Amino acid sequence: MNYENLLVDVKNQILYITINRESKLNALNHQTLKDLHFAVTDAQDSDHVKGIILTGAGSKAFVAGADITEFANFNSEQGGNLAREGQTKVFDVIENSAKPVVAAINGFALGGGLELAMACHIRIASESAKVGLPEVSLGLIPGYGGTQRLTQLVGKGRALEIILSGDMIDANEAHRIGLVNQISKPENLLKNAEDMLNRIFRRSPTAVSAAIRAVNSAGRNDINGFEVEINEFSSCFSSTDFKEGVAAFLEKRKPLFSGK
Repeated sequence: MNYENLLVDVKNQILYITINRESKLNALNHQTLKDLHFAVTDAQDSDHVKGIILTGAGSKAFVAGADITEFANFNSEQGGNLAREGQTKVFDVIENSAKPVVAAINGFALGGGLELAMACHIRIASESAKVGLPEVSLGLIPGYGGTQRLTQLVGKGRALEIILSGDMIDANEAHRIGLVNQISKPENLLKNAEDMLNRIFRRSPTAVSAAIRAVNSAGRNDINGFEVEINEFSSCFSSTDFKEGVAAFLEKRKPLFSGK
């Protein structure tokens, strides 16, 4: 499939998605969100893809926010529709991907850009990256899940500080508070993201997907996360991967998982 604002490539079972609006600091507009929806959704059914790396074109920005020019004149109803569509069709789709998604944060990740990174399962930031949710400086609040995911990642007090101040923090501070998993030299960013996925690829794909679903249920009020964990745990016992994993352990060899 051809994408207007994405560069997409598959190598060694990794789908590389690069947001390609460098002149706009990779700002998220409607077309980019539409492209992301289809790219991530299509990857779920591809036998050639086991994981995804999401990054931005150039060295300045991962995503420097949403494209303000598209919603500058919106009313309340239009704003609500913008947030709801983005959340359900993009950010929730990424978070609920059965295949692991790693954000390679190569520069500014602000507003919708940080929200996009937080929707990914793992975040690796370049040493030069700066992140933040500056929406209050526009008279807005984060609308793509930022208030919820940031709170889950760093706690209520720290999330309120970041959101209410609108200030940026650097990669070291983001790592210290648990907002990003790793910091990388800029030239090693993609390699470190690849290494992370390759570590995961050595594990059972069925178990990885089950773990993602169980972890995503934590803290939700509409479902019992402990029950989700029990159900996912029990379903693993019927998988071929479980039988292979146990056999390999007992035979003192490396497992050959099939993802079934």
